[in-house]
Amino acid sequence: MLTRAISFVLAILTLGPSLRANEIEGTITIQRRLTRRRVTSSADLYQRGVTVELGSDREQDPLAFERSRVVIYLEGHLPSEKITAELNQQDRRFSPDLVVIPVGSSVSFANLDPIFHNVFSLSKAKSFDLGNYPKDQTRIVTFPKAGIVFVDCHLHPNMSAVIVVTPNRWGTKADASGRFVLPGVPPGTYTIVAWHRAAGFFRKTLRVTEATGVTVDFTIPLDADGVVEQAKR
Repeated sequence: MLTRAISFVLAILTLGPSLRANEIEGTITIQRRLTRRRVTSSADLYQRGVTVELGSDREQDPLAFERSRVVIYLEGHLPSEKITAELNQQDRRFSPDLVVIPVGSSVSFANLDPIFHNVFSLSKAKSFDLGNYPKDQTRIVTFPKAGIVFVDCHLHPNMSAVIVVTPNRWGTKADASGRFVLPGVPPGTYTIVAWHRAAGFFRKTLRVTEATGVTVDFTIPLDADGVVEQAKR
């Protein structure tokens, strides 16, 4: 009896007071820099006459930056909610440069710079080319298929962004501390995915019940014996 009581107390402490039923929460652990530094592109014909300063990353803990680049989502055909996200062209960069949307959603590409920009993708999940367009014009693209969409600008090689189209509404980005939460998950067995552009895909299986939440943690990248599935354009 005493052993059972101790085990029960330990289980409650493991769950933690903030973990709710039907909730998946976890932490991303990254121990080294994974993302290459951006290279400043030289001025081209589209920038002459108007100077547009190239935006720079705000100074921050490099590992916090890496953790905030991880997208977490559930695989499977589950309920989805269409949204319209923004991915602007500003200071010769895409802002933000990482967007997470459920399948069937749209992204608005507004040019906020006083120069021409271009938005295109050759990705398998969604291929498009919006052409060159000036300041204060916007193009909108809908993404009917789940997958990773790499976005670039024909006019400015330094510009790149990623749109992660998740199979359902349970998708999010980790915060700078590496923490993430997927609330209101229906009971069932799922494959949860963590994706980082430089490290690839990481998957785990878990079960959600009506009674308790689930904690799942990812360490990125895998060790030498692990297998990483790299994203393909």
